[in-house]
Amino acid sequence: MKIIVSLAAVAGLFLLGYLGAATKMTWVLLVFGVAVPYVAVVMLLGGLTYRVMSWAASSVPFRIPTTCGQQKSLGWIKQEKLENPHNTLTVIGRMALEVLLFRSLMRNTKTRLTADKNLVYATDLSLWAGAMAMHWALLLILIRHLRLMTNPVPICVTFLEAADGFLEVGLPVIYVTSVLFLAGLAYLLVRRLTNPQVRYISLPGDYFPLFLLLGIGISGFCLRHFFKTDVVAIKEMTLGLVSFAPTVPDGISPLFFGHLLLVCALLAYIPLSKLTHLAGVFLSPTRNMANSNRRVRHVNPWDYPVKVHPYDEYEDELRDKMKAAGLPVEKE
Repeated sequence: MKIIVSLAAVAGLFLLGYLGAATKMTWVLLVFGVAVPYVAVVMLLGGLTYRVMSWAASSVPFRIPTTCGQQKSLGWIKQEKLENPHNTLTVIGRMALEVLLFRSLMRNTKTRLTADKNLVYATDLSLWAGAMAMHWALLLILIRHLRLMTNPVPICVTFLEAADGFLEVGLPVIYVTSVLFLAGLAYLLVRRLTNPQVRYISLPGDYFPLFLLLGIGISGFCLRHFFKTDVVAIKEMTLGLVSFAPTVPDGISPLFFGHLLLVCALLAYIPLSKLTHLAGVFLSPTRNMANSNRRVRHVNPWDYPVKVHPYDEYEDELRDKMKAAGLPVEKE
């Protein structure tokens, strides 16, 4: 049911955009081509800003970095600087490896029982490769799409397009990132569907973004290679949105509006979902703090002066009653 509901939601969003644009009604095109994109961007920026500010305002009174390996200690003991960072520079190094190379996926992400019933931990390289392929391909695809929002197109975007299509397969050229993006998503979805442990803990919020990204990737691939649409009109529309002079030219395929509605749904959904990890990873105290407890004395910022009542004052106050009750006292 979780899978069906998520898939039906994505299919419904796509059909809403496709069938709505197929009516050719002006107000429908303005809603899907102008109002919805602006609302989605506002929700994305506003939601992410709210989430980041709420995280930044949260107090972290203790050092709680996730570490492993040898901590910085005596000079003759070798420290694992990236495993157990002790200053800002080493924290930046570990964070860079985490963000750019998904380093945490390279360790102890798979378990199995050996023949003699011992539990063994190992690295799931296929999970790491699928995640890397999907995320990096998505980033490069987003950069490539800047050609639709800029005039003239930056040289870096033109160079990236040429490098991405260096295989020169098909006409139009099939980009390597398009294939990697869909392949990575397909693997992550199949893994979630076929692995009993992962499937057991999966929620609709885990399936929905996968189906949403797959819908965006497949519809975008179809727009480029199977269904004709007026690319010039699409660029005119996107340039109008970016320059706050919105317009919806004629000649744009309804398939594009289905694709666009899925993109807008993703943008609006990011702040409401686990996809906020794209910003939250930088604010995670388990990642962005140095393990310097042995080198620096950290004082709890929540500490404040407290009026105490020591025993000698307590006894002075209640000595007569204590003696009457037969309790021992230190002073007669």
